[in-house]
Amino acid sequence: QEQLVESGGGLVQAGGSLRLSCAASDDTTSIYATGWFRQAPGKGREFVATINQSGSSPIYADSVKGRFTISRDNAKNTVFLQMNNLKPEDTGLYVCAAGYYSVNPAYYPYWGQGTQVTVSS
Repeated sequence: QEQLVESGGGLVQAGGSLRLSCAASDDTTSIYATGWFRQAPGKGREFVATINQSGSSPIYADSVKGRFTISRDNAKNTVFLQMNNLKPEDTGLYVCAAGYYSVNPAYYPYWGQGTQVTVSS
């Protein structure tokens, strides 16, 4: 059973930066795409970014394009989300997921528990 553990969340002022990490329990993650999704209070799950197995083709939501960068280190079974110029609307629980290269969360069978990101204005 694939296990994913997120870290790096926290409280930051608008305009600040955070780097999230998603560590997998074993190297099977390297055969999957890995995505980040977020959920704000009272809202549904929102796609943020995903990256294919090789790391060559990231996809971003329009709302984060140009500010967030997704990357992966398959040797360390870890995927990163560098978030710059954060805005209050970026606040939410950020969850990583491993699965099939898609913006649709239904294609990701493995999910972490999430890490909270709070951006103050």
